[in-house]
Amino acid sequence: MNLIDNKRQMLALAEKLGMSASEFNNTLDLLRLNEIHIVDMLPEMLLMIRSVIAQETFTYRRKPIDAVKRGLLFSFQNIFSHSSDHNENAYHEKFLPTQPHVRITPFHLESDVVFPKGFTISQITILIELDFLKSFIGKDQEAFGYLFNDEKTLLIEEFMSPEVADLVNEIAGFPILGILSEAYYKLKSLELLYLLFKNLSKRQHVIHQSLRSNEIAGLYRVRDVISSSLEQPLTQEDLVKISGMNILKLRKLFTQVFGKGIYEYSQYLRMQEAARLIRDKHLSVSETGYQLGFTNLSYFGRLFEQHFGMKPKKWSAQHRLKDK
Repeated sequence: MNLIDNKRQMLALAEKLGMSASEFNNTLDLLRLNEIHIVDMLPEMLLMIRSVIAQETFTYRRKPIDAVKRGLLFSFQNIFSHSSDHNENAYHEKFLPTQPHVRITPFHLESDVVFPKGFTISQITILIELDFLKSFIGKDQEAFGYLFNDEKTLLIEEFMSPEVADLVNEIAGFPILGILSEAYYKLKSLELLYLLFKNLSKRQHVIHQSLRSNEIAGLYRVRDVISSSLEQPLTQEDLVKISGMNILKLRKLFTQVFGKGIYEYSQYLRMQEAARLIRDKHLSVSETGYQLGFTNLSYFGRLFEQHFGMKPKKWSAQHRLKDK
């Protein structure tokens, strides 16, 4: 399918979901739609697979979705650079790609979506009607009651587990067309949601409260600065200043949205970056530890083993064998 057809599909979808096609059309002019595949199973659910590259960095404000009155939007995404422009390397180093993650929002929530220049954004989005989702979860829906409370504004972000990431790659790999294609995508979408809810069930229990737009913005400022400061963790005073909240509220809301405490979240990202440096940059264990700000390499090794199930030297050796 060519770029014109891809754009036509996106405009048709915007109209169906109650968005302004004229406003959305201006946004599409800044994007190159490499791939778009939409499976419309409304009123129960809709699946969209897309891969885009922004010609310029811009932010799009996603308006509320009107096609289904009560529902949730699940966005499975990862961002990685395809740019070969050496002049932009410094920019790409500063714009640290987020880890593969899933964002859950209600249809009525407006949100800002950032499209950084030169990055491919690969994404699977599932729109699902609330009663259909409840029926799918069945008797265990009470464990996820915070997702079904219309009176509260929620936002949940969860790192993709390896099994979720593998399934996302399988679904996004090649479009399935023809007979039973809708059945295939419905089955795979529900499998994806099953794996996600299994991971959500392991989250630390918190009493969820409704979020205000300034609180959401503050939480993402903290999240972004944590992600870009892995070698030098921020102080409590820094986090309070960045978020605009007192530390108790920040800690509670951060855990509510991201499923991990601030320290735990930071250490998770540091270990993911450690694995990348060892695997892709071929740094030694000591070089990796020092680059990420660890002065105690024994502690670094114990932390790495907690996350990956083996000491970093053994993990490094196994990956080098795989590469040969």
